[in-house]
Amino acid sequence: MIATRARAALTAAGQGVVLSASALAVSITLFTWAVVSIALIPAGVGVLTTPRVLKLVRDHADRRRAWAGEWTGLAIPSPYLPLPGTARRGPLGAAESCAALLKDPATWRDLRWLLVDITAGGVVAVLAPALPLYFVYGCVLALGVWEPIHRAGGGEWFTFVHVTSQATANLAAVVGAGYALLGLFVNPALIRAHFRLARSFLAPAPSRELALRVERLTETRHDAVDGSAAELRRIERDLHDGAQARLVAMGMHLGTIEALVEKDPARAKALLSKARADSAEALTELRDLVRGIHPPVLAERGLGDAVRALALRMPLPVEVTVELPGGRAGAPVESAAYFAVSEALTNAVKHAAADRIRVDLAYADGALRIQVTDDGRGGAVVAGGSGLSGLERRLGTFDGVLAVSSPVGGPTVVTMEIPCALS
Repeated sequence: MIATRARAALTAAGQGVVLSASALAVSITLFTWAVVSIALIPAGVGVLTTPRVLKLVRDHADRRRAWAGEWTGLAIPSPYLPLPGTARRGPLGAAESCAALLKDPATWRDLRWLLVDITAGGVVAVLAPALPLYFVYGCVLALGVWEPIHRAGGGEWFTFVHVTSQATANLAAVVGAGYALLGLFVNPALIRAHFRLARSFLAPAPSRELALRVERLTETRHDAVDGSAAELRRIERDLHDGAQARLVAMGMHLGTIEALVEKDPARAKALLSKARADSAEALTELRDLVRGIHPPVLAERGLGDAVRALALRMPLPVEVTVELPGGRAGAPVESAAYFAVSEALTNAVKHAAADRIRVDLAYADGALRIQVTDDGRGGAVVAGGSGLSGLERRLGTFDGVLAVSSPVGGPTVVTMEIPCALS
């Protein structure tokens, strides 16, 4: 427990270093460039420079949105209006792009976020690494470094402790240990607070968020219709090539048996055995087909037991943790969650070169949350045509979200959330 908490606190401290450095180096620079460039628009120079600067601001904001999803699972949608698809080049094209960017409310929200990121956001982020580093500095002072500083007239202050002797240096080390202990509990919360503060500016405005939601639901509705049509074609193909062909062959064998039962009983007996085998194989194929549509164990035992049964069929050790209350989600949600877990496990087995996989299912705050973690080589991305992109579309049908954290070298963490109610 302590080791897990310490690892999470140190990870958050590293993230705080990255965030505070990004705020000081990138946000300050981009805010300055953007203000100067916009101020130079009346002079004509800003018309050429503003589109490029604001594009850099958007890239910086999108990177922060991606970190929010990867590090804390906090989804921050992109709010930008599409830019005009103009083929003009030179000053006229730059003027059109500049006008479109300045008319987009998200541009001004980005600039306000840069100002907040430089101030409050940077302070919150820097606290995460500062807490454990204070402990290191306190120990350094206690080891005797305080003395040359004091002799040089430094008047060293360790937060509220004025270090003037070995006793006060030791007290500084104790205070630093208290800061480090505090960091064990608050560091992850500080990183989440930083991203929640960023979300209040980087997320779409309520009116724009509603428009984006309508666009997303329209897109996912088309995906659902296309997916249903593809699934129907798959079922028809499997029936035609599998069970139907075996049943036709079995009918032909039975017709031949009827003609041979008196003339050649031995051959009739052999054909009867073949027909029995065909019927067993057809039944197996029909069961597999039904399991692919809606697994019986899912309908009978619920999502938790269905995922446990799925884990037992995997070629790798899969640990499943289920923390679901007594109720159950609707059948479509359970089916989508089951096949989402199946897809994530299949991807891990095929591509991750993992030794172990862990699946965590929980329900909280009106959403079903699923996390699939493997210790493989990492590098997974949600790209067009990949299994993860298909998984994202499947979840989008239910207004669900997908977040993937997969640094090179692993581990890969696939987090899925589906809003639903339990009955």
